[in-house]
Amino acid sequence: MQQARGGVQLESRFLQHANGPGPATDGLVVPEPPNEAYLRIVPLGGCGEIGRNMAVLETREDLIAIDCGLMFPDEDMFGVDIVINDFTYLRERAHKFRALLVTHGHEDHIGGIPYLLREFDVPVVGTPLTLALVRAKMRDDKMGERTFVAVQPGETVRYGGIAARFVHVNHSVSGACAVAVETELGTVLHTGDFKFDQTPIDGKPADFAALASIGEAGVLCMLSDSTNAERPGHTPSERIVGEAFANIFARAKGRIIVTSFASNVPRIQQVIDQALRFGRRIALLGRSLLNVVHFATQLGYLHLPPERVVRLDQVNEYPPEEIVIITTGSQGEPMSALSRLAVRDHPRMKIVPGDTVVISATPIPGNEKSVAKTINNLYRLGATVIHGTAQGTAHVSGHASQEELLLMLNLVRPKYFIPVHGEYRMLVTHVGLAQKTGVQSQNCFIAENGDVIQFTRVGGEKIGKTYGGNVMVDGSGVGDVGAAVLRDRKHLAGDGIMLVVVTVDAEEARVVAGPDVVSRGVFYLPESEGVIGKLEQTVADILHGCSVEGIRDVATVKEHIRKGLAKAVYDRTRRRPIIVPVVMEV
Repeated sequence: MQQARGGVQLESRFLQHANGPGPATDGLVVPEPPNEAYLRIVPLGGCGEIGRNMAVLETREDLIAIDCGLMFPDEDMFGVDIVINDFTYLRERAHKFRALLVTHGHEDHIGGIPYLLREFDVPVVGTPLTLALVRAKMRDDKMGERTFVAVQPGETVRYGGIAARFVHVNHSVSGACAVAVETELGTVLHTGDFKFDQTPIDGKPADFAALASIGEAGVLCMLSDSTNAERPGHTPSERIVGEAFANIFARAKGRIIVTSFASNVPRIQQVIDQALRFGRRIALLGRSLLNVVHFATQLGYLHLPPERVVRLDQVNEYPPEEIVIITTGSQGEPMSALSRLAVRDHPRMKIVPGDTVVISATPIPGNEKSVAKTINNLYRLGATVIHGTAQGTAHVSGHASQEELLLMLNLVRPKYFIPVHGEYRMLVTHVGLAQKTGVQSQNCFIAENGDVIQFTRVGGEKIGKTYGGNVMVDGSGVGDVGAAVLRDRKHLAGDGIMLVVVTVDAEEARVVAGPDVVSRGVFYLPESEGVIGKLEQTVADILHGCSVEGIRDVATVKEHIRKGLAKAVYDRTRRRPIIVPVVMEV
């Protein structure tokens, strides 16, 4: 089999299943491992997309996974709740799956863990706050006890022949770490999501010394966060947000409502600090936020004086200028607290004129419309909304920009490089940065989900592809919604449905009752009686024709109804609804 090496140019056969899993006979090829020592790196999610972050590291005897996230559905995934990774590669190697290592507690890195642990009884390893957030998700899923291994930055865990050292980095959630994985063939550094903040809120910059030490000892391959690979310069410090908050708090005359990601503990701390500075009391709104604040305070990541906290039902007991409310919903999620407040649908609180709402987050790609809709609704209710760069920088990214990515590359100096966590253009840009620091072009792999990159003592190369597609979760169903179901849902949304009900006497080939035509999403019902009557007559004529021709097979009769009615509707409306014939026999 011809093998493809790294670089920007990828053979088309490696792209066949970038958008979803397919059967093993449909071009997914993973050769047998070599007889000598090997290391395989398989990104199952997070390459070519934002979300579903997960990477597998496999040796001859052992296998670990790093992160297991989710992705929120796009507008074409009608009715789907979340999207997780395909675990087929892990199922096929379950006998040597040793542990799941977690870099930090964001949903796109931990959201798929409950689904993973339904199948695999492996320990979950991470820092205390990260594990607390995972446990909170497990309680939501009503799952039993699992093994959690808490580590502090600088500590090392070992599973079989694989050792993993956790290294402190800065990000928009506390407890974020890079992971240095030591194998027989060399060290692999996975940066997780990171930025280099020289003045972090917790006073703990990234562990530059540890990263430099790991680089000095030699790194075979580095997997690095690519989210801001297209952004030049440095990502601003989180402390800049505090300055913007101070300006907002000084000017606001009424209540202040601040929304951000619930897991952004440094941002929450900044809101608390400014509330204390300006003599405001603090209320919390949103279950996920309450969970994060509880665990972060308990573990010492967050400092919140309990005497300054008020319950939501106590808010109206204080003057508006003495209250700040921290809430969820920065992405315009329909059922989030802020979205419900914006449409006066929240049972415990209402937006009133004079409120100042601060949206301290940037919309995730795809959420821009819902965020804009929420902002418009808030304005309608008389609130002042601060977002973007209004009155200073109320949000900064938690991801490294180009200068920080270059610094990471120079500290670690990897032989091979795999950009992860980013859309395809971001990965390509990140490879360009790596090459500027001296990583040879043939040693850079722009991987897509499911690509298998194998290292031996001879070198590294991309050897094949496994399952790396979307697994959609819809209600309690996991993976039972596929392309065919989504096509039907899209069809229903675009053209509607028509149900034809008829009862026939199979012996005498005559109609006993009906036909009745029920339409949803095709015609405006109050004005469609005449049209429906004509379509029912069309169906009656079709049934009469079947009777004349002696057609008594129900399946054949249904097909005649489907085709005949579809043609009649299209001729009249130029629409193509789904036609569902229901033929009952007596």
